[in-house]
Amino acid sequence: MWGVSPILHFFNHQQERAIDDPRKGAEYVATYECTLDAFLQSVEPVPPSRGWELDEVVDTVIHYWMNNAEGIQHWKECLDRAGNDNLLVARLADVKALKAEFDALLG
Repeated sequence: MWGVSPILHFFNHQQERAIDDPRKGAEYVATYECTLDAFLQSVEPVPPSRGWELDEVVDTVIHYWMNNAEGIQHWKECLDRAGNDNLLVARLADVKALKAEFDALLG
C-alpha cells in the first residue's frame, strides 16, 4: 500500500501507533524521494524492531519495485505534484502481521 502524506500527518500517525501498540499490524515507512534506494534506507530500522529478517524485507521491497513500475511511476508523479512538505508512504507487513491487523479490525 502506497500513498502521499503531509509530513506532519505522517509524524502524528507514527506517534499514535507508538502509543497504541508498536508491535501491532503493519509498519509504515516514508521517504521524500520515490527511489528504490530511498525506500531501502527507510526500511533498514524496521526488521530489528519487528523481529523480521532484514534480507527478506529488502528482497520483498526490491521484488515489488521491479514488478510494479507503472504503480511506482504513478506515486512518483503524485509525490512530485504534492510538493516538498509531503512524503511517500508505504506499508510493510508480513502475512501474520496483516492477518492480525485484519482480525483486530473485524474483531
